[in-house]
Amino acid sequence: MDFTEFEKKIGYTFKNKELLHEALSHSSYANEVKRGRHSNERLEFLGDSVLSIVVSKHLFTHFKHLPEGELTKIRASLVCEKALFEFSQKIDLGKHILLGKGEENSGGRERPSIVSDAFEAVIAAVFLDGGMEAAEKYVLSFIPKNIEATGSKSLHDYKTMLQEIIQKNPEERVEYVLADQTGPDHDRKFVVQVRLNSNVIGTGEGHSKKQAEQAAACEALRLMGYKE
Repeated sequence: MDFTEFEKKIGYTFKNKELLHEALSHSSYANEVKRGRHSNERLEFLGDSVLSIVVSKHLFTHFKHLPEGELTKIRASLVCEKALFEFSQKIDLGKHILLGKGEENSGGRERPSIVSDAFEAVIAAVFLDGGMEAAEKYVLSFIPKNIEATGSKSLHDYKTMLQEIIQKNPEERVEYVLADQTGPDHDRKFVVQVRLNSNVIGTGEGHSKKQAEQAAACEALRLMGYKE
């Protein structure tokens, strides 16, 4: 299988082409082809961690003025499914994913969950083939220059996202409750719980009540099965 076109798009040439082949193999394709073909799920697992450490290091190094809470929020906005899907479109990743017939016919190439998972798998493949330096170069090529604006903009949507989901059931009620606050006035930390019909469905921390509410909503969405 020839991956030359894709390698040109990502700016990396694999020494071990089998790694790239596996990274692009969706489970529907692997199950259909069999013959020992592995899906990209294990690579996705590794790629998720490599992505997180690369982005974390970049933010830690380049944004020394930002507190931990802000760094966490910006990182979340850069590694969420929506961001990875947008990054993937820059390299036409969906076009190169290997899918089973059923997934192909149901629009799998445009499905954000499939494409973003493959994006993480490719990161892992680059890491295993070329080391951390190659993986870092690849990941950082997608990180926008106006990174702070990107982070703060996308993260204010968690409460809205949660509210939109809950509103589908009119009888359900969501409220945010301040559970704790610690630290001196200049470095106060707030802990907020988001409750659905008085049941706690998420807890978050932040240096303001708004930050903590967003973090709580984010956790609630994650526990409900929605990627950040």
